[in-house]
Amino acid sequence: MNWNLLSNIMIKIGITGGIGSGKSVISTLLTMEGIPVYKADDESKRLTDTSPVVRKKLMALIDDSIFTHDKLDRQRLATLIFNDEALLKKVNGIIHPEVKDDFRQWVAKLPSAGADAKLPSMFCALESAILFESNFEKEVDVILMVFAPVALRLKRVRLRDGVSEAEILKRMSNQMPDDLKREKADYVIINDDIQPVIPQVERFMKFLLI
Repeated sequence: MNWNLLSNIMIKIGITGGIGSGKSVISTLLTMEGIPVYKADDESKRLTDTSPVVRKKLMALIDDSIFTHDKLDRQRLATLIFNDEALLKKVNGIIHPEVKDDFRQWVAKLPSAGADAKLPSMFCALESAILFESNFEKEVDVILMVFAPVALRLKRVRLRDGVSEAEILKRMSNQMPDDLKREKADYVIINDDIQPVIPQVERFMKFLLI
């Protein structure tokens, strides 16, 4: 990835990995390196509550009561789409385009790289568990995958969300398998609670500058 000839160009990094892989940890470390990160999962929740476009389309798809007190009833929506792949696809078809547009606006507002920039090019990142599934990979220039064993991911999500293993496995089944993600990624960081992640992030930073 020779970005050295692309000064003043915003290079976008896609950060992905299955649920419980520890993407947020890596995003935080990249932020500490000066790379701003757009967290698609968090922003999609914000947009489902605030976007009139999303609100109108979800109410038309389901019913008006899918919003209560001006906020999306996430628990009800999760129940509706849990075993309904067709409905899940339609809901994603409403939300994902709004997230992509919001991400593009976010990037456009970032300061461009100048002569005093620490890096040859300005970098930013998009964190998304479903980077490939939502075609968000078309929005980025280089893809970083965060990998963790399934058993560890299950443990992390159970502790974090307090949900059953069956529910976690169902959510995993709606995401691209790790082996396919690894094939598509430009770089992989192992977050297995054994290999230190900070040196891996440092190596990734060097990789960006090769």
